[in-house]
Amino acid sequence: LALAQPAMAAPGRISVGLADDADRNAAAALVTAATGGSLVADLGPLDALVFDVPDGEQALVAAQAVSGVAYAEPVTASRTLAFVPNDPLASRQWYLGAIRAFDRWAVHPAQPPVRVAVVDSGIDAGHPEFAGRIAAMRTFVSSPAGTDSLGHGTTVAGEIAAALDNAQGIAGTGIPVQLLVAKVVGARGQISLLAEARAIRWAVDNGARVINLSLGGPRNPRDPRRDTYSALEHAAIDYATRKGVVVVAAAGNCAALSCPERYAAWPAALPHVVGVGALAPDGSSPGFSNRDRFHVDVAAPGTEIVSTYPRELSAAACPDSGYTLCATRPSSRNPRGTSFSAPLVSAAAAVLVGERGRLGLTPLHASQVSAILLRSTVDLGIPGRDARSGSGRLDINSAVAAAEGEPPARDRFEANDDAGSRAFTVRGPRVVEATLDRYQDVRDVYRIRVRAGERLALTLEGPAGGDSNLVLWRPGTGAVVGKAATQADRLTASAHPGSREQIAFRARRGGWYYVEVRLAAGRSGAYLLELAVT
Repeated sequence: LALAQPAMAAPGRISVGLADDADRNAAAALVTAATGGSLVADLGPLDALVFDVPDGEQALVAAQAVSGVAYAEPVTASRTLAFVPNDPLASRQWYLGAIRAFDRWAVHPAQPPVRVAVVDSGIDAGHPEFAGRIAAMRTFVSSPAGTDSLGHGTTVAGEIAAALDNAQGIAGTGIPVQLLVAKVVGARGQISLLAEARAIRWAVDNGARVINLSLGGPRNPRDPRRDTYSALEHAAIDYATRKGVVVVAAAGNCAALSCPERYAAWPAALPHVVGVGALAPDGSSPGFSNRDRFHVDVAAPGTEIVSTYPRELSAAACPDSGYTLCATRPSSRNPRGTSFSAPLVSAAAAVLVGERGRLGLTPLHASQVSAILLRSTVDLGIPGRDARSGSGRLDINSAVAAAEGEPPARDRFEANDDAGSRAFTVRGPRVVEATLDRYQDVRDVYRIRVRAGERLALTLEGPAGGDSNLVLWRPGTGAVVGKAATQADRLTASAHPGSREQIAFRARRGGWYYVEVRLAAGRSGAYLLELAVT
C-alpha cells in the first residue's frame, strides 16, 4: 500500500470583481501577492480584473479574502453556441428566436419520442416534413385524417412536428414529437363537440402526453346566449387530465365587431387547460387575441407564421411549395391567430417531457409540466400576470433549464374540481398532499364515507403565504361551484385569515360527504389535508 499523493496544483485563470469603494491598483497588487499570479486584463467599467494563477483552486480562496474584492471565480469555457438547425426556411421562422426554441443545446438533442395529439382538420400525411413523425391517425368526420382541405391542421402540425435539422423546409419546435392526428373538422369548417370529445379520448387512450386544441367556441359569463360551454367537452378534458395529459388550447380570436374580446374561449377557460394568447414580432398582443386575466395563461407568437401547408393547396411553381409561403389562398400565406400560438406551447410541453427522458430523470406529471411552462415565461407589459399575455411570453430555454432541476410539487388527484363524479374518493384516515393554483386550479374536492354517529376531523395546511378555506358539503351534493351549486348543501366551513383551517363534524346520517379545499387569495402552492373518521 502507498499513501495517496497530493494532487498537483492546476494553473488557471480567474476573474476578480472589485467592490464599489475599492482602490483598483491596491486591489490588483494585493491579489497578485495573495495568489502568486499575474494581472492579464483590466476590464475597466466592468470593475473586474483577470489573473493567470499557478493554482486555480487556492487562488480563488486567497483572492476572496483580499480587502476590496467583491467576488472571485474561475474563467472557464462554460458557454456554447446554441444549436442552429440547417432547415433552409428556419431563418424565416421569427418565432424560433422569440421563444428561444433551441438555445438550451449546442447540438441536436436525442430525446425519446413523445406523443402529441393534434385535434384539428387533418394533415397532409404525405408531406416530406412528416415522414416518420406520425404515430397514428384517425378521423371523426367523413374524410380521411391524412388529408387536409383547409390547411389549418397541417400548419399547426408543422409548427409542432416538422422534421428538424433535415436540410429541408422548416424546423419543427417539438424535437421528440410523434404525432397523433385526430381529424374533427368537417368540409365547411364545422366542429362537432361529439367528434372533439371522441378525439380527445382516442388521443389519451393512444398514449398522448400532450393534446393541442387550436379550436374553440365563444365564452361569455354575462350573456348565456353567447356562451357555448359544453359539459361533454369538459368531461373529455377531465378524462385527459385524470390520465396525466397536458391539454393546451388557443385562447381564441375576436370577431371584427367585438375586438378586443375580454373572455378567453372554451375550452381554454376550463380548469387545467393551458390557454394561449398570441404575440406579434414586436412582442405586442395583436388586437384579435382574446384577453382574459384568469384564462390566458401564456402567450406565444401568433402572426407571420411560416409552417407546412398541404401540397395540393400550394402553388406548384412556387419555390417553397408545401409551405405557407406558397399557399394558393392569400390569407393562408400569413397565418395569424391564437390557433398558431397554441402549437408552440404544445411543442414546448413535449420538449420538457423529452428532456427529462433524455437525462434519465423521473417523468414529469402534467401538472408539473404546466407549472414549469408558466413559471419560466418572460414577463410582458405591466409587471405580473395580465389579460393579454398571462404569465408572459413562452421561453423554451428557461423552461428546459427548470425541467432539468427539481420539479414543482405535483397534483395526482386531478381533475377533482367539483362534487359528484369529479371528486376524488378518499378511503379511511389519510393525509393528502396536493396543490392549488390561483389561475389553473383554485379548488379541489374530495369525498369520504362517514357513517351516522361518526366524527369527521379535517385539518388543512394551505399554501404558504396564501388564504385557504375549508368547506364541508352534505351527501348528495351535485356541485359546489357554478349555477348548480346550492348553499343549502353546505354544512359548515372554516374560513379564517391565513392557511390553517380545521373542521370537526359529527354526522347525523351516513353517506359520502364532500370536502372542498379552496384558495381564497394569495399565492399558489402545495397543501396538506388530513382527514380522519372516528
